[in-house]
Amino acid sequence: MKTCVTRYSPLLSGLMAFLVLVCGCSLAPHYRKPDLDPVNQFKEESITTAPQGASMPPEYGEWKPAQPSEQAARGEWWTIFEDATLNDLEARALDGNPSLKAAVARVKEARAMRESTRASLFPTVDAGFGPTREKLSAASQLKPDGVDIPTQTVWRAQAGVAYEADLFGRVSDSVKAATAETEQMEALFRSTRLALQADVAQNYFNLRELDAELEVYTRSVTLREQALELVQRRFEEGQISELDVARASAELSTARSDAMTAQRLRAASEHSLAVLLGKAVAEFTLAANPLRAVGIHIPAGMPSSMLERRPDIAAAERSMAAANARIGVAKAAYFPSLSLTGTGGVESAALSDLFHWSSRAFLAGPLVGTALTVPLFDGGRRKGNLANARAVYEESVANYRQQVLVAFREVEDSLSDLRILEGQTPTQADAVKASTRAAQISRSQYTEGAVNFLDVIDADRTVLQAQRVAAQLAGTQAVSTVNLIRALGGGWGDAPALAASQEPTSSVARR
Repeated sequence: MKTCVTRYSPLLSGLMAFLVLVCGCSLAPHYRKPDLDPVNQFKEESITTAPQGASMPPEYGEWKPAQPSEQAARGEWWTIFEDATLNDLEARALDGNPSLKAAVARVKEARAMRESTRASLFPTVDAGFGPTREKLSAASQLKPDGVDIPTQTVWRAQAGVAYEADLFGRVSDSVKAATAETEQMEALFRSTRLALQADVAQNYFNLRELDAELEVYTRSVTLREQALELVQRRFEEGQISELDVARASAELSTARSDAMTAQRLRAASEHSLAVLLGKAVAEFTLAANPLRAVGIHIPAGMPSSMLERRPDIAAAERSMAAANARIGVAKAAYFPSLSLTGTGGVESAALSDLFHWSSRAFLAGPLVGTALTVPLFDGGRRKGNLANARAVYEESVANYRQQVLVAFREVEDSLSDLRILEGQTPTQADAVKASTRAAQISRSQYTEGAVNFLDVIDADRTVLQAQRVAAQLAGTQAVSTVNLIRALGGGWGDAPALAASQEPTSSVARR
């Protein structure tokens, strides 16, 4: 017996050393994010420079490798608009929006799945107690064939242990994949929250823009009513024909109809805002308040900083990490797996004798104990799984690159909008001023009989159109500012947190 042990000891020692060596050894490819073309500056930022007084980051315009910081606290970035109503709406949306609550639930689901997967790193232990009624064969009791073994009741109290050794990193890679997927869900939650905050701000500014348009229409209707009274009086005095009266009446009705169209659009916008807040439409009403001009400059900073802050880019990157780890899991299926199981406890024919020392029993061996399983043939299942895992990774890489391109485009779009609006807004203000003066002159000349009523109508229409465009440009500028903040990933805080509850620490300068 000693000789036998001596003979097999080196083999067993070598096997154990091999198992220890491969335990936890990952077969997943070395993970690193895809290289991106280093853009030193946004195209639109190179066209214009920040207004004097705008604070820029010291490294502005310099490329540096992006360091993921999508978990950084964004802060209440909407407070830069200094609008108490908007602040209240944002708080109510974060508290009551169903889509945000669904995103929170998805994060909880992912965390639970991660914990479930992580449990595979540890042994499972179970225990049982109860009787069994059994009849054993003679062979199982080492008796000659034909010997009758009586039926008996056996009481058992036992515990079982099962553990799968982490050979070739199958279990650890599964945990890595689950962890990356959890981080992806957390990033998607932040993306959903940022989208909600931006949607609330955009809907709010759209609503205020319509309030400004309604104010324009109200003034227009008042002017049309005064014009109709004037024309009616001159007609009664015999100074003009009925044609001018009909034209004035038509212009008044048209102005009232346009006002009703704006009212209809405002109602729909208010309904959309109610849904974002998680409220029934019937429970939400927002008093009219024309939009104030927004004059805020948001420096875009470095392109790499945007990649750090955008939660949707972080989610795409975590999806890549999870897919990379899944390749390791698929590769590990080609190699042996080691399962360690065993049971031990006490058993007896009588409950009163169950816990005697002589009733102890255990079971271990190839069927229940250590089992080193080597895959031989599976009809190509492992090959297909590995090919699928690699294809999923390639898809996630392509999605990541696409997400980055979309992110850069969104920033460039918002920057170009704001750059052009910066010059268009005062130009339109000049148009409003000039058209208003032209309308005043045309009315005076009509009263004096120097021009006909068509000239007055054309002048009034020009004023109305100019004022409407000015109100729409103010709304577009506010929405574009929100879009830029959204495209840049929200605020600029640097404290790790999930909740957006801190003041923004960005460099935001007012003109």
